[in-house]
Amino acid sequence: MNNDRLMWIVVIGLAAGIGLIAWSEATGGIAGLGARQLAHLVTYGAIGLVVGAAVVATFTGRLGEALRAVALWLVIFAVLAAGYTYRVEIHAVAYRVLAELAPGYAVPLADRGAPAVEVARASDGDFNVRVEINDSRIPMLVDTGASSVVLTPEDAVAVGLPIEFLRYDIPIDTANGRGKAAAVVLDRVAIAGSIEERNVPALIASPGTLKHSLLGMSFLSRLGSFEISGEKLIMRAKIAQ
Repeated sequence: MNNDRLMWIVVIGLAAGIGLIAWSEATGGIAGLGARQLAHLVTYGAIGLVVGAAVVATFTGRLGEALRAVALWLVIFAVLAAGYTYRVEIHAVAYRVLAELAPGYAVPLADRGAPAVEVARASDGDFNVRVEINDSRIPMLVDTGASSVVLTPEDAVAVGLPIEFLRYDIPIDTANGRGKAAAVVLDRVAIAGSIEERNVPALIASPGTLKHSLLGMSFLSRLGSFEISGEKLIMRAKIAQ
């Protein structure tokens, strides 16, 4: 079989595939397959034709080598097709592995409802998560016992809040005893780009009061739900009405 004949086989195959797609668009489907499904089928078929033609042209007269080449390409094609088919699941697994290796990394969940994230428990037993506040990310400790989001002065500066003229006149209870804090409103608080709240009331602790910033109930209470399942904390946004 010469190269010209192989080329014409590929061209005719592509033309037939395009014709089937157009017919499917006009009739609403062929053999239960819609235009999108036929487009995928034609794409895969075209790849197979091109690869097959290349193998035949390259290994004419060498059947054993041709069969090995075909087998190799079939394996490669199968792996690529499987990767595309299960791309969402593979993406989720990659996120979960990253969360285990880097505690505090929030994993977006493939949830058909409201946006949701999952956080792995740290080795010290707490749930730490990286939170985006006013376009800057800081590590925070999830604390359902804290009535408000509370930032350390250092983290407040890191997210761009002016602290020079704050009045620390709000009493707070911490693990180190009683302290003082100043009230602020955070323009934006987000986790993993999936859950986002605006105008969140918060406190900035006076210097030396806290070791870690706290993600408290002034943010958590705005969620649709949050729950601990084994070694995971799952937070779901509230479904917009």
